[in-house]
Amino acid sequence: MPFATIDGISTRYETIGEGLPLLMFSPGGFDATLEKWSSLGVYAKIKPLEHLAKKYRCIIFDRRECGQSGGRVERVTWADYVAQGKGLLDHLNIKQAHLMGGCMGCCPVTAFAVAHPEATLSMILYWPVGGAKYRISGHQRFAEHLAFVHQHGLDAVVALVAKDGKPFGGDPRGGPWASVVRHDSAFAARYARQNVEHYKLIVSAIARTLLDRDTAPGAEPEDLLRLNIPTLVVPGRDASHATSAARYLEECIPGAEYWDMPAADQTDANAPQRLLEFLDKASH
Repeated sequence: MPFATIDGISTRYETIGEGLPLLMFSPGGFDATLEKWSSLGVYAKIKPLEHLAKKYRCIIFDRRECGQSGGRVERVTWADYVAQGKGLLDHLNIKQAHLMGGCMGCCPVTAFAVAHPEATLSMILYWPVGGAKYRISGHQRFAEHLAFVHQHGLDAVVALVAKDGKPFGGDPRGGPWASVVRHDSAFAARYARQNVEHYKLIVSAIARTLLDRDTAPGAEPEDLLRLNIPTLVVPGRDASHATSAARYLEECIPGAEYWDMPAADQTDANAPQRLLEFLDKASH
């Protein structure tokens, strides 16, 4: 599987199918790997890649700090995730693409559209994360990692990840860089040697930056309200994907289409068809 170096960070990616490009920001929270499009929850159920790749060039990738992509200890913002996606398009010499986000991947999609409207043909926002419960549980995840670091130090983080191999989404104690620590020994060595107090400040800032509201994070509402990009919003309905977050995006993005299909009734028979209908219309 190919890798691209974007802003000094390695990105694992894959392209599937032919046609107009569709850049897909993976679901999976803080374990957003390209495999999640086929293996995770609703995506395993509706099989989007299997259907979309028949008509579009699907570009899937491990988000930075996830899977086999690299990372860097810094205050990561939605703009950094946008830069990874835009850098991947530039690497592939693609000027414009449709965008699709699943779960937490919806956040960088909206931020991408705000930053690069000229490169954005359309947006599909599938089960956008958001809601009070999502914010509260997300902050708790970062707090558990900070508590572990405070009590045991960064060497213990490296040892924990080496022993259990779980990403941040699987064990909060391992922190946001767990996946990189696991597969990059040189990174792990640098990680363990850094100033632990500075590190704790960075982690605290990331939590406050990425999880800053009780609705859908990613882009500011004033920026969304100025967009002129075809958009389809598909709602989820659970503690991480509040229906209110999907409705908020519909409200903020002018002309957004809202597929008012209950989450439990979204299947491989109706969901891919709805996505293809939207993309086909947005392509003309």
